[in-house]
This record gives sequence, structure tokens and C-alpha cells, in this order.
Amino acid sequence: MDIQGFLLSVYKHFDINYARFYKMDHLSKLGWLASEILLQGNFTKEYYQQEEIGLILSNKNSSLETDKKYMASVSDFPSSSLFVYTLPNIVTGEICIRNGFKGEDAFFLFDSFNADFIEDYVSSLLDKHILQVFICGWIELLGDEYKAALFLVEKLKKKEAVYF
Repeated sequence: MDIQGFLLSVYKHFDINYARFYKMDHLSKLGWLASEILLQGNFTKEYYQQEEIGLILSNKNSSLETDKKYMASVSDFPSSSLFVYTLPNIVTGEICIRNGFKGEDAFFLFDSFNADFIEDYVSSLLDKHILQVFICGWIELLGDEYKAALFLVEKLKKKEAVYF
């Protein structure tokens, strides 16, 4: 199955209803779907202020897949709907819009998943009480090859909160 078919089948399998999904590029769809699945667990965002929830994501190829499609459109008539997605941090924006998150968000580029960097970055913001919850991880997509590995790091705030 090609990437478009795969992403659409995941969207339908989890019975998600979100019109913005159809406008997103493939990288944003992949990251957004991964976050939807991650947050379906025992996470209760109502335990936190919107400003206490953040995202730190990374990959190797930035938004290269969409960049290529946009460059191909430039020879005819530049596609503004593709241009919007020529930055990798748009995936964090899509996740924040969907969930109302207003905390720190960033997208970093590394040759491979850099767990030490992510741990240091997240720990620093948690220790300084800037944020209470992070979605962090790796979202990579180039052609029909993809990988999404997201983690939820949650600082216990209320007795009802659950770590996972």
C-alpha cells in the first residue's frame, strides 16, 4: 500500500473525524495520527493548563517529501497549499491545533533519533516547571518509507494522572 493509502486506512481504522486531516501533507498526517493514537490512552489533558503541554519532535529529512512536491508545482503554478507544509514544524502546529496545546513546541533535525538530546531538553523544561507534559519523538517520512515513534512524558500533577 502506498503512503497515502496507509495513512487514510489508519485514519479510518481509528474512526477519527477531523476535516483538517485531508488538507495535511503526509508528514503532518503521520505525526498527527501517531499523536492521536498516543493520546487515546490514559492521558487526560484536562489535568493541565494548555500552556503546560508541549511537543518536541525530530527527524532526519525535515519536510523534504513536501519540498519536492512544492518545487515540482513551481514550474507550472506554485501551490500555496503545499508551500504551507514546507516546514517540518507544521506537524507540531497541527497537533497543537487539534488538542489546544499552547506550550513549547520545537522540531529538530538529527541524523538519527537523539534520545540524549530529547531527554536533556525535556528534563530541563520539566525541572524548571515550564511544562508538565511532553509529546516527544521521531517522525520521519520520505517516499513510501516512514517511521513514527512518539512518547508521552508526564510529570505527575494529580493523583488521577497515569504514567505510561
